[in-house]
Amino acid sequence: MPQRSPLDLPEGDPFGPHNLPYGVFTPPDTPHLRKIGVRYGDHVLDAGAAAAATASPHAELLAADTLNPLMAAGRPVWRAVRAEVLEWLTDPVHRPAVEPLMHPLATVALHLPFEVADYADFYASEHHATNAGRIFRPDGDVLSPNWKHMPIGYHGRAGTLLVSGTPIVRPQGQHLPPADTSAPHASSPTPVFGPSLRLDFEAEVAFVVGAPSTVHTPVPLSGFHDHVFGVCLLNDWSARDIQAWEYRPLGPFLGKSFATSLAAWVTPLEALAAARTSPPARDVPLLPYLDDSAAEPGGLDLRIEVALNGHTVSRPPFSAMYWTAAQQLAHLTVNGASLRTGDVFASGTVSGPRPDELGCLLELTWGGRDPLRLPDGTRTFLEDGDEVTITAWAPGPQGARIGLGEVTGQVVPATP
Repeated sequence: MPQRSPLDLPEGDPFGPHNLPYGVFTPPDTPHLRKIGVRYGDHVLDAGAAAAATASPHAELLAADTLNPLMAAGRPVWRAVRAEVLEWLTDPVHRPAVEPLMHPLATVALHLPFEVADYADFYASEHHATNAGRIFRPDGDVLSPNWKHMPIGYHGRAGTLLVSGTPIVRPQGQHLPPADTSAPHASSPTPVFGPSLRLDFEAEVAFVVGAPSTVHTPVPLSGFHDHVFGVCLLNDWSARDIQAWEYRPLGPFLGKSFATSLAAWVTPLEALAAARTSPPARDVPLLPYLDDSAAEPGGLDLRIEVALNGHTVSRPPFSAMYWTAAQQLAHLTVNGASLRTGDVFASGTVSGPRPDELGCLLELTWGGRDPLRLPDGTRTFLEDGDEVTITAWAPGPQGARIGLGEVTGQVVPATP
């Protein structure tokens, strides 16, 4: 039986012609090179070589060793390059030139696909914020007074965004002894130093900025598609005990900054056009710069799945997010802050209303009170050797599925 061409995909492949995510890879025969690739099924197209072979006007952008030049080129170029890639992969006239440029995905090394500029993380799920409020403030206000007036967020650390598959070293730091972690504001608490005992994952979606903006010029809701290049899955690992001890009054710091895992593939925003959906109904009037009542639907119907050691533990629905990515971007820049190519802003933990739709162990175990039962044992928080894998898909045109590149990481012991 003749071998199937990598250009002939099985019907329904989630990485088919409607998707075309970008990444950066190293071919097995040239370990010193990094190349821009496009995932197609279980293969990777060498986009730079294909551009050279077809005399593409965008050959220089695709010959780079990072996505940053392409991302900075702006939306008209993104659309033109996407149309070219689709033609290379689907038009029979290009098959003789393109087919030899397809590398089996299993044979290449994948890298962080772009140079990260700044990183911000939001808190956009009402279900997650409500659950966290009930866990941490059982006798107080569940949501802070500002939560439904603006997307709450914080600036993270760009230098520790790691490509999927990078081991996650258990962080060390100050935290209260286990008996005191539920009451971090008790009088005269005495912290200890050592490895985090309450290490957690957070299932999130990240938005990658391509075209920069000018300082002192806020980006309106309508500017979202002109500035955001694409979407990635993200795991914002969290040391809950370190975080609980340090976060007042200035918020997340060492409990978050040790590692954030990012998928190796960036799905273009255009590939998710059919996944647009209306966000949940808002019950508090919004200020004009955040009011999207007359705008196109700003939510995304992304179906996320979280697996711990190969066992599915949650299926958080991104369509349930209260704040949209366009609102997050508008709020991020409303004070005049500028965007840079390679900026990443993440949604915050994605959780739904049901017990099987919670996006972190903090919620799944209710702060460690109710251990999660798995085929290989129970968990309150992550143990050394545990591996977390987050996958997702979105509805595409004509019933197609658009797959998002997975993000995975395995916990390894703290460095001595």
